[in-house]
Amino acid sequence: MLSVVVPIYNEEENIAAFHAAVRAVMDTLQHSWEVVYVNDGSRDSSLSLLTEIQRRDQRVTVVEFSRNFGHQAALTAGLQVARGDAIMLMDGDFQDPPEVLPRMVQAWKDGAKVVIAERSSRAETGIRGKLFPLFYKAMGLISDFPIPLNAGIFGLLDRQAANAIINLQEGNRYLPGLRAWVGFPTSIVYYERAGRAAGEAKQTLPKLFKYAMDAIFSFSYKPLRLGMALGVMVMAFSLFLSMVAVGNTVFHLKYFGVIPGSGHIGTLLAILFLGSVQLICMGLLGEYIGRIYDEVRRRPLYLIHKLHRSEAEGVLRYKTDKVLAEVEDSVA
Repeated sequence: MLSVVVPIYNEEENIAAFHAAVRAVMDTLQHSWEVVYVNDGSRDSSLSLLTEIQRRDQRVTVVEFSRNFGHQAALTAGLQVARGDAIMLMDGDFQDPPEVLPRMVQAWKDGAKVVIAERSSRAETGIRGKLFPLFYKAMGLISDFPIPLNAGIFGLLDRQAANAIINLQEGNRYLPGLRAWVGFPTSIVYYERAGRAAGEAKQTLPKLFKYAMDAIFSFSYKPLRLGMALGVMVMAFSLFLSMVAVGNTVFHLKYFGVIPGSGHIGTLLAILFLGSVQLICMGLLGEYIGRIYDEVRRRPLYLIHKLHRSEAEGVLRYKTDKVLAEVEDSVA
C-alpha cells in the first residue's frame, strides 16, 4: 500500500486540481493507495473542500488540526496517520509535480528505503530565489553531517524509515535533516521545481527564517564553536595591542609610533566591538537554550481536532492486497 501525505494551509485555489492530478497518477500504479491531507488550521475553505473530496473518495483521509501548528508538525502528523508500506511527502501547491511519484516508487522497489527528490532547477525569483541557494550553501558548510542540498520534503520513506523518524521525539523538527540522520539506503531522483499553480506562497519570510534556524541549530554545533573562535580572535587582537602599547611605552619603538585609534574614539570602538561579540555569542547560546526549553516542556507537536477517514474501506483494501500477495507468493 502506498500513502501520499500532503500538508494543506489555505490552498483552496489548488485543492481540486491537485487531488485530480494525484489520483490520475496513483491510479496508474499497481498498488492500493491513500492520500492523507493534513489541514493545518486553514482559514479559507480548504477544510470543506477536503472533507467533500473525502466523502467522494474513500481512499482519502483528512486530518483536521485544532489550530495552525506549522508545516513540519503537519508532516509529522501525516506520517503517523498514514498506513502505507511506503509514504510519499509532497506540498499541495503543484511545485512538487505528481508526475515524479512513479519514479520514486520505482526507486523504492529497486531497494531504496529513502528516496529524495532533488531539484535540478527552481522557479522562484526575487528575494526567495536568492535566499534559497544561499541557505543551502550555508547549510552545506555548517552541518555536522551530510544533508542533501536543494531538496525539501518531497520524497518517499519506506515504512521502516518513517517509523524511525516518528520515534524521534524532538519538537523543533527539520524533516530533510531527520531523513538524512536516520540513514538507510537512499536514492535520489531529479526534477524541475515549478512555480505555484495559483495563490500566493504560504511560507512567509519570517517562517522560512525560523525554518532555516531550526535546520542550522538542530544539526550543527558550529555556531557555538564560532563564538569560541571569535573569543580567541578578540583575545589575540587584544594581546597584540597590549604588546604594541608596552613596546611603545617601555622601549620607545618609533616603528609603532602612535597606536591607531588611541584616545576616546579608540576606547569607544573597543567597547562596541567587544560588546557586539558578546551579544552575538549570547544570541547563539539563546537559540540553543530556547530549543532545550522547548524539548524539556514536552508539549505535543500538534493537536488533532478531528480525523476524517473511511476506516472500513481503507482496512479492507489493505487486507485484500495483503491476502492477494500471500496467495500469489504461495502459488509461485
